[in-house]
Amino acid sequence: MSTARTALETEEHQALRAAVAALGKRYGRDYMTTVIREGKHTDELWAEAAKLGYLGVNLPEEYGGGGGGMAELSIILEELGAAGSPLLMMIVSPAICGTVIARFGTEDQKRTWLPGLADGSLTMAFGITEPDAGSNSHRITTTARRDGDDWVLTGRKVFVSGVDIADATLIVGRTEDARSGKLKPCLFIVPREAPGFGRNQIDMELHAPEKQFELVLDDVRLPANALVGDEDAGLLQLFAGLNPERIMTAAFGIGMGRFALGRAVEYARTRQVWKDPIGAHQAIAHPLATAHIDLELSRLMMQKAARLYDEGDDIGAGEAANMAKYAAGEACVKAVDQAVHTLGGNGLTREYGLASLITASRVARIAPVSREMILNYVSHQSLGLPKSY
Repeated sequence: MSTARTALETEEHQALRAAVAALGKRYGRDYMTTVIREGKHTDELWAEAAKLGYLGVNLPEEYGGGGGGMAELSIILEELGAAGSPLLMMIVSPAICGTVIARFGTEDQKRTWLPGLADGSLTMAFGITEPDAGSNSHRITTTARRDGDDWVLTGRKVFVSGVDIADATLIVGRTEDARSGKLKPCLFIVPREAPGFGRNQIDMELHAPEKQFELVLDDVRLPANALVGDEDAGLLQLFAGLNPERIMTAAFGIGMGRFALGRAVEYARTRQVWKDPIGAHQAIAHPLATAHIDLELSRLMMQKAARLYDEGDDIGAGEAANMAKYAAGEACVKAVDQAVHTLGGNGLTREYGLASLITASRVARIAPVSREMILNYVSHQSLGLPKSY
C-alpha cells in the first residue's frame, strides 16, 4: 500500500522504518502465533531488536541508549506491528519505565537500570491499575509508609503486563504528605523476588505472549533508594510516563491496523468470485480505503504527540497523546473488523491470522485508559466544559 508518511519524516526516520520493517518481516505473524501457541515469549525478536539498538533508542546515550525520543520508539513499535509481530513490552519497559527513570531517577538508578533496559538484558513492568480504582488514579489505595530508612508498600494491582519476565515493576503508590496529611502519588522500583511481592496470572481471552497479572504487595519492604525521583513531584513524574504510554499504544494500534488492512487488501486484489477481483467492487474497496485514511490520520496525531513530547512540551503532548491514542484505537478496531469481513469465512481461520486480532484490537480502545476517559479529558482540557465527576 502506498502511504503519505514519507513527506513528513526525515531521511533518518524513513531509513529507520525500512530497517525495522525488514526485521519485522523476517519474523512476522507466523512467529508470533507460534510463540503464543507454545506458551513462550518473544525472546528471539526482543534480543535482536535490542542488539540493533531499537529497544533503547529513546534513552540517553550516556546510559547506553540511542539518544532519540518517542518519535523513533513509536516508529519501531508501529513497524513491528505492521509486520504482525509487535512487542507489547516496548510500551512498558523503555517507554514508561525508561523515560521516568531517565527524567527523574537518581544517578544510581539511571546507572543501575538504563543500560540494561537499552540493551534488552533488563526489563521492567509498570503497575498502576487497581481493582477498585480503574481509571481514577486518585482512588489508588496502594500505600507506602516510612519505617526508619525503609519504605513499606501494601496494596493490590491488576492487569500488569509481563511481570513474570520483568526484573522489577515500577509501582505507583501513595505516600502521606507531611505538611497536608493528604496522600500523593509516588513511584517505587519493586524487584521481582522482593519478599511479600506476589503475583497471580489472570485468565484472559486475549491471546498474547505477554501475560496479565494481579499483584499483591503484602508489607513489601524496600530500601530508601527504591523511590524514584522526588517524593514531592509525584504527579509530574507519573504523567511523564503516561504520555509516552499513550503515544506507544497509538503506535501499537496503528501497526496492528496496518497489518490487518494489508492482509485484506492483498486478499481483495486476488480473490475472484465473479469476473473481477472482489476489490474492484466499491462495497469492498471503499471501507478499506476509509480504514486506510483513518490509520493515516491517527499516525499524524501520533507524530504530533511524539514531537511535542520530545521537545519538552508535556502539556501539549498530553492533549495530543490522548487524541492519538483515541484515534488509533478506533482506527485499529475498524480496520481489523473490515479486514475480517473482507475475507468472509477465511477471516475466521487460523491460516490468515486475523481472527485473533478481533480481541487484540480492542486493547487499543480499552488500555491504558478507556476512550470515554479520553473524551472526558478532551471535554475538560481542550473544550473547557465542566467535569461530570
